[in-house]
Amino acid sequence: MAILLPATSTLFPHNKLNHVLICPIVPNTPAQKNIIQKVIGNSDTRMRQVLTKAKTSLEAEVRAKDSVTAEPVDDENDFGVVNLHHVGILCENLERSLDFYQNLLGLKINEARPHDKLPYRGAWLWVGSEMIHLMELPNPDPFTGRPEHGGRDRHTCIAIRDVSKLKAILDKAGIPYTLSRSGRPAIFTRDPDTNALEFTQVDC
Repeated sequence: MAILLPATSTLFPHNKLNHVLICPIVPNTPAQKNIIQKVIGNSDTRMRQVLTKAKTSLEAEVRAKDSVTAEPVDDENDFGVVNLHHVGILCENLERSLDFYQNLLGLKINEARPHDKLPYRGAWLWVGSEMIHLMELPNPDPFTGRPEHGGRDRHTCIAIRDVSKLKAILDKAGIPYTLSRSGRPAIFTRDPDTNALEFTQVDC
């Protein structure tokens, strides 16, 4: 059995190796045990002090580095972006669009949003904590000549849990779609007004 002692100890001044003494003697008497316990205890205390000092020094270095590399905040131009509130989608016929978004995709109408204060018909649909605002207005975009793959057109992306289930729903309804060209779990389709939609699968 060997006991490790710090090099500063004069109890066994031999076998020095990397500032640690190797003591091949087994403490048998209470006096020896007390001395060794005292030395080991002091060694543990010094080790904790060294580790604490090193940790404090490292944290100070990280804080100093962050203070140098962090970009300064421009309070004058920081207007406080929070999140995306809603996406406005134009439609030719509100009932037809609601049949797609509400009945096929299962989105719920936000009844708290007023519809009678705008000079056109519309509906607000919940998408998680954000919304889609359907607006029955003339669409300046052409209905023909759009890219076959919605990922190459301007589009709205909705995060979902299961792309395969949506694929089955679209197949049953006879609605065409394309899959992500990158191989990730995502599907692209268009609403009745050819607005491109992406549905990407996420873990949540």
